[in-house]
This record gives sequence, structure tokens and C-alpha cells, in this order.
Amino acid sequence: MLILLPPSETKTPGGTGAALNLGDLSFPELTPRRERIIEDLSALPVDDALPVLGISEKLRAEAEANRHLLGSPTMPAIHRYSGVLFDALSPATLPPTALRRLAVGSALFGVLGALDPIPHYRLSGGTRLPAADGSTPTMRARWGRSISDSLADIDELVVDLRSGVYQQLGRLPGAVTVRVESLMPDGSRKVVSHFNKHHKGELARVLAISDPGVSSSSEVADIARSAGMSVEVDDRKRGQLTLVV
Repeated sequence: MLILLPPSETKTPGGTGAALNLGDLSFPELTPRRERIIEDLSALPVDDALPVLGISEKLRAEAEANRHLLGSPTMPAIHRYSGVLFDALSPATLPPTALRRLAVGSALFGVLGALDPIPHYRLSGGTRLPAADGSTPTMRARWGRSISDSLADIDELVVDLRSGVYQQLGRLPGAVTVRVESLMPDGSRKVVSHFNKHHKGELARVLAISDPGVSSSSEVADIARSAGMSVEVDDRKRGQLTLVV
């Protein structure tokens, strides 16, 4: 079982690893597209990058980091990303076997293994990144079918916890997906927005430390229930689970 996480806008700065070497990353078939995106992102002047990235002057350092993608220090992807989901996942407390069951979707790298060394960067799945030819393609257009094709080569069950914008960069038919809903006092349900990241982080942790020999959404649901979570299997949508909180 491979658990595919969304990235985060917030990232841990610094790092002690050597500069980025694309040959060190998982899913090497994505290297050519990674190279083109890195080339265009690092060439973008900081003043131009702020509106392209949708960030304010207060986050100028984020845009400046993109100028040094090939020279700045790295750290494992699972520690580079931070925020609500990763706090709940608590990767620093996971054993190596659990970390190897985790991957992260990325606008810059497509898909990463949890331990892949990456630099600090800023790029989201909804960005239209200017290309060298003057066009402004979406990240979805830049990746084409490459992410989907890479994921299709995985010979185990994939639990796709990515948010919608990152799923659109490369969908995987047959993956288990998870919807988080809150049970209201009147018995109705409401889709959880911000805090769905927290609950997905908790679920990812439970799955990562579980028996990897899982082959169906029902078995994923059983693992979650054994950890005290309330999970429903949606018979109308093959492979979709609803986590009720």
C-alpha cells in the first residue's frame, strides 16, 4: 500500500542535505518535465514571481528561494512539508518502514517518495507558470499524462489523499480516495474544509504503520476503524471512503 499525500504551501526552511540532484528522486521517468519546470521557475524574476505565485511582498523570500533551486540545501520531502496534515502525521516519530509507504504530490516534482531530498520552493498546483516561449501553461498542462502514467505503474494499492487540485495534475483510476465529513448536531453532514487536513494526516499515520498487505478500500476502512475512526465505504463511488468526524 502506498499513501499519497498532498503537499503544503508552508515548508520547513533550511536543510543539511546536498544540493538537488534529480537523479536521487523517485519516479525518475518524471525527470524531463521536472527539469523544464525547474528551469522556468528558477528563471522567473522575483518581482514577476510574486503575482504569478499569488503571494505578497511579505513572502518575498519564498519567491527568492525559487531562484536557487539547484544550489540550496535539501531535506527529505516528508520533513520539508509542514502544516496541519504533517503535524498530525508526525513523520519524525514514524519508523523507516512506515515512511517508505508514503509519497507526496507536488506541482514542481510531480510525485515524490517521502525520503526524497528536495530544496525549499514555492509553487502550487493552480499556478500558471510562464514558459520560455512566452506561454503561460497551467501545471496540469505541463504535466500532461506523465503523473497518471507513473502512478499507474505502481503495483500496489494507492490511497490518494491529495486535494482536488493535485489530483487533477495526475489522477489514478482505481485509487482509494477519502472524503472527510463532520456529523452535525441535527444529524446532517457537512464537508470538512480546513481541518480535513488534520484528519487525513491522522489517517495517513494509521495506514502507514499498518500491515502493508492491503488490496481494497474495505480493508483500508477496516484498518481505520480498528484505530477508532468512523469510516464508511461508498458503494456508489468505487474506491471512495467517507471519514466521519
